[in-house]
Amino acid sequence: MNNDFTNIFSDFWQINVMNYIQELINNPIRIICLVIDLTIVIFLVYKFIKLIKNSRVWQLIKGIALLLILTILSGWFKLDILHFILTSVMTYGVIAIIVIFQPELRRGLEQLGTNKFTKFFGIDKDIITKTKESVYKIVITVEELAKAKTGALIVIEREIKIKDIADTGVEMNSEISPQLLVNLFVPKTPLHDGAVIIADNKIQAAACILPLADDKDIAKNLGTRHRAAIGISKETDAIAVVVSEETGKVSIAKDGTLIADVREDALRKILIKNIVTKRFGEEVTVKASRINKIKAKLKNK
Repeated sequence: MNNDFTNIFSDFWQINVMNYIQELINNPIRIICLVIDLTIVIFLVYKFIKLIKNSRVWQLIKGIALLLILTILSGWFKLDILHFILTSVMTYGVIAIIVIFQPELRRGLEQLGTNKFTKFFGIDKDIITKTKESVYKIVITVEELAKAKTGALIVIEREIKIKDIADTGVEMNSEISPQLLVNLFVPKTPLHDGAVIIADNKIQAAACILPLADDKDIAKNLGTRHRAAIGISKETDAIAVVVSEETGKVSIAKDGTLIADVREDALRKILIKNIVTKRFGEEVTVKASRINKIKAKLKNK
């Protein structure tokens, strides 16, 4: 019965393909439409893969692709029991995926019409400008904290979402302000202990708890802030900036590596390259007058 169905489906498929090819030959305009159609589909698939490549959704899609390949191969090689199990998993797995990954799916739908997609139509200049200014505000904040030898830990979200980390702290959802950031790390204040999470050009949360790195090759003299910075940078693609309360020196954790004793210019270049240039694909220039204006506001707080 199964073989008969397969043969019928194969014959039906071949007939339709031949009819479609014949239609293209008889109507050259359809060929142009086909080329445009394929170009749009390939472009959208490429952008979709690029969008989700560093997220949990990418790992999910790879898993689904593997299951699909195994299902097809088990059918070809007549592995009936395995084929039945995989077919059942694929059938009910869709419902499970929707339930388990509901937050990710919701965020993906919310991104329609936002920066990742509006960039296709050239209307994300405001987002680029705001991101540039956010980076400079963070750099200015870190400079002030370093001068005062105030311990601090600032985590900047990139492609991989870290809302689960932000949920361990106190939600803020505030505009990025050097004055506010400096005040958050003032010793003995309610939110000074823990990390501040920066996401979507906002201070998402403060006093957050980060996973600590426990690698044996990490220097023993590193404090909790530095170990937490390395830990979050290993588990996600976030960038963590640390200010030592003992020395006032600034360090950056990126991809599980700690860059120690970073100067202001180097900090600015690293953040610009990894947060702005890599995301939007363009070099960044910010007017010196704008930077001085932000600094002046901080000094006059």
